[in-house]
Amino acid sequence: MLREILERFDDTVVIEKPVSKELEVTRYLLRYHDRPVLFEDVDGWSVAGNIWSTRERIAGYLNLSVMELMPFIADTMGNPSPCKTVGDAPFLQNSTEDFSLLELPVPKYYPRDGGQYFTSAMVVAKDENGFVNASFHRIMVRDEKTASIRLVPRHLYSMWKDKAEHGEELDVRIIVGNPVHLLLAGATSTVYGISELEIASRMSERAFGRPLEVVDLHGIPVPVQTEFVFEAGLMPELVDEGPFVDITGTYDYVRKQPLVVFERMYHVDEPVFHALLPGGYEHFMLMGLPKEPQIYASVKRVVPKVHGVRLTEGGAMWLHAVVSITKQHEGDGKNAILAAFAGHPSLKHVVVVDEDINIYDDRDVEWAIATRFQADKDLVVVPNARGSSLDPSATKSLTAKWGIDATKPLDRREEFERAEV
Repeated sequence: MLREILERFDDTVVIEKPVSKELEVTRYLLRYHDRPVLFEDVDGWSVAGNIWSTRERIAGYLNLSVMELMPFIADTMGNPSPCKTVGDAPFLQNSTEDFSLLELPVPKYYPRDGGQYFTSAMVVAKDENGFVNASFHRIMVRDEKTASIRLVPRHLYSMWKDKAEHGEELDVRIIVGNPVHLLLAGATSTVYGISELEIASRMSERAFGRPLEVVDLHGIPVPVQTEFVFEAGLMPELVDEGPFVDITGTYDYVRKQPLVVFERMYHVDEPVFHALLPGGYEHFMLMGLPKEPQIYASVKRVVPKVHGVRLTEGGAMWLHAVVSITKQHEGDGKNAILAAFAGHPSLKHVVVVDEDINIYDDRDVEWAIATRFQADKDLVVVPNARGSSLDPSATKSLTAKWGIDATKPLDRREEFERAEV
C-alpha cells in the first residue's frame, strides 16, 4: 500500500502538522517538487503527493534502470496479460454510504480552480461485451455526493455516450491511491478491447513475478492494491467542469461534462489519499512516460537504429522531445523528426541527436544543438499542424511544429567528435 511504498524511499518528506487541503497542500508539493511528501493530517486524513515524480524512483520501484523503463512500458503495452481474480481486498474492510466528498482530503490546488479536484483518480468501467476500461480522469467535487468528470472522446466517453443516449447511467468504480504500474497502464493509449488492467498485470508480472490481483466489486473488477474505492454512476446530465490547471501549468476552461453521483466509499485501514499535483513532475511522468514508446515505435519505422526517446520536463513531458539515433543516411535526422510528430500528435518541438549524446542531460542536448545544428539546413518547420489542446499558444489546436536535426554529417563525422583523454 502507499504508506509502505513511501517508507521505502529515503527522501520522503513527512509533514506532521495539520495542513489545509485548500492551496496549502499545493505549496508543499511545489516546494519539494521532486520528493515524495506525506501529509499526516489533512482534515484528519493522510495524503501523499509527488510519489512518482522522477524516472529514477519509478524505475527503481519496478526493479529497472532508467534506460530500461521505456522498453518495459513498450513491451507491456504490446503484450497484455490476464489479471488474477481473488476473493478479498484490504479496502473491503471499511465500507460506508455515510460520507461527504466535501469532508474528504480532496485538495483545491490553485486559486481559480472550479473546486476540490480528484486528480489521481482512475475510473474502471465494463461494457456490455465484458470489456473493462481503466483510465485517468479529473473529477471536480460539486457537493457532498456529486461531481463533474472530464471525458475526452476516447473509450470511457464512448461507454458513457452509449448509456447516455438511452437515458441511462454508466456504473463505474473510481479508485484512488494506486501503485505506479497501475497508474502507468491507466495513462496508456491502446485500442478499444485491450484492457489497461491487463497491461498493468503484464507490468506486475515482469516487475514482481505475479499478475495484477483484482476483486469483483458488484460486477466490475477492482485492483486489490488501491487505497480508496467509490461506487458511482456517470449520469446523462451535463454540468460545469473547470477551470482546472492542466499539465502545462495554465488554466483549462469551463466545459459541460457528465455528472457523477457517488454512492458508496470503501477504503483500507489508515488510508493514504493520493494528491497528484496538476502541472507537477508527477503529472509529467505519469502522462508522458507512456507516450515515449509510441514515439520510439514511429521513429523506428523510418530509422533502424533508435537508442532512446525522452519527453522533457521543460516541455511538460508532452510538447517537447529528444530522440537519439544512429544515422545511416543523410536525411535520417529529418525523417526521424517527422516520424516523432506522427508518433505523438501533441508533440510541438523535437531535437534529434546522435547516439553519443545523453538525452537525459539538458546541457548535453544543448551542446549538440550548439555544435551540430545550422538553422538554414537542419531546421524543419511544419506550419498549421494539428497539435495539443493543452498548448495555450495554439489557435484552435493548430500549431507550428519544429524539429532540430542536431546530428553530425556523415561525411564529416570526425570534425564533430568531442575531445577525450
